[in-house]
Amino acid sequence: MIRLENISKQNGQHLLFVEASAALMRGEKIGLVGPNGAGKTTLFRMITGQEAPDEGQISVERGVTIGYFSQDVGEMSGRSAVAEVMDGAGPVSVVAAELEAAMSDPDQADAMEAILERYGEAQHRFEELGGYALEGRAREVLAGLSFTEPMMDGDVGALSGGWKMRVALARILLMRPDAMLLDEPSNHLDLESLIWLETFLKGYDGALFMTSHDRAFMNRIVNKIVEIDGGSLASYSGDYEFYERQRAEGEKQQQAQFERQQAMLAKEIKFIERFKARASHAAQVQSRVKKLDKIERVEPPRRRQTIAFEFRPAPRSGEDVASLKAVHKRYGEKVIYEGFDFQVRRRERWCVMGVNGAGKSTLLKLVAGASEPDAGAVSLGASVKMGYFAQHAMDLLDGDRTVFQSLEDAFPQAGRGSLMSLAGAFGFSGDDVEKKCRVLSGGEKARLVMAQMLYDPPNFLVLDEPTNHLDLLTKEMLIGALAQYEGAMLFVSHDRHFLAALSNRVLELTPEGVHQYAGGYSEYVARTGHEAPGLHV
Repeated sequence: MIRLENISKQNGQHLLFVEASAALMRGEKIGLVGPNGAGKTTLFRMITGQEAPDEGQISVERGVTIGYFSQDVGEMSGRSAVAEVMDGAGPVSVVAAELEAAMSDPDQADAMEAILERYGEAQHRFEELGGYALEGRAREVLAGLSFTEPMMDGDVGALSGGWKMRVALARILLMRPDAMLLDEPSNHLDLESLIWLETFLKGYDGALFMTSHDRAFMNRIVNKIVEIDGGSLASYSGDYEFYERQRAEGEKQQQAQFERQQAMLAKEIKFIERFKARASHAAQVQSRVKKLDKIERVEPPRRRQTIAFEFRPAPRSGEDVASLKAVHKRYGEKVIYEGFDFQVRRRERWCVMGVNGAGKSTLLKLVAGASEPDAGAVSLGASVKMGYFAQHAMDLLDGDRTVFQSLEDAFPQAGRGSLMSLAGAFGFSGDDVEKKCRVLSGGEKARLVMAQMLYDPPNFLVLDEPTNHLDLLTKEMLIGALAQYEGAMLFVSHDRHFLAALSNRVLELTPEGVHQYAGGYSEYVARTGHEAPGLHV
């Protein structure tokens, strides 16, 4: 239904695509993968006609409707979230507006007969488009994305950027087009919303083309992967894990072919060098030179840039790391904690689960000293050195300093080589280290703050959504680094791969009470039968 044929595209000096081809067929659910800056968003923009390829063509079957969700949601204000979402359904909402106007305009009382006739026509069209169910469907989608009733009916302009993103996503989901292009739909979603969206997309019968930095989310939905690799588009049938295995196997085979050919070439060149001055071997030498000229060279596999970095061991703390005793906390009329007791001990890695408003971030703020309890006590144990990562930490970066200068400011005694290795491990290579902090993306800022925190590691990490904005490669690097970390951890994350890989304790906050589980996230899922509080597998 959508075909890309021999497309080429260049942004400035950067070649994104070179005679690349791919197709999206009916019923396919495709994950689009590739390193940051490879051209994933540009590809979506070309399919929707917002940009044109320099060469080649993109064709969409006649009559096919496309819904495109991007990270750039634009301005939203003056209407309720429900109205904004219903507007995405196109003509249905127009008919709904006509009905509403016809029924509530007293100045047209004299023309009631004509109005009723038009009302009858509009009503027929409204029914034809399923309009009566539209508002209910809009509310159902918004509820799935964790909106409360007051949020649905309030002015969308009062919502934060993350919630506006959810409204924009809900518009596309309600529209149910023939094809959905979703650019990072899992960003800004809590675990409950993520699992709801997963179920929705699995039940969607149209074609899906999406990017996501959440491997579990991608893995459960897609049945094909398209990878942007050095300007070309390579297709793999199967889920994300299958793609990873196939790619690794392909790289292994290509490396073996490359090495065999290099050995053969070295042998031939050695023969030519040895006998080129001897007249008796002139014919053999010429024959081998011609043979070498005709050989099609095997390229070594293009390896993803990942730099291993050996983080220093964290200093040892006492056995008791953090303690909350009889803690009370409320915001206005909303009670978050009432007589809450909780203890973190050395080498425990607590992941905190709970629906929106359950008090996950509040707990982390209390432990980190960023918020005070209304009553009760919060204390840290002996020799505890804490590192606290929260979204606001990214706002504290000095916009006029470069990435490298920021690292130098944090660690003035460190050598340049060590800091360059640190920058490389967190995805800053080449000229990236000279970028000013003010131009960094959300993901780049998160990586820089994380690098500053882990270079001289604390023995207690308090992490609030540390994987937001991080790409798949950086997440894997971070999981690898933290897997070797010997300090205590208390963290909130909606990334199930991160939760399963790093937790060994689960704290579940629910309206019915607080539950503690020994064992990590995988054991929690096995024991409770759900992946998040109140959601069943």
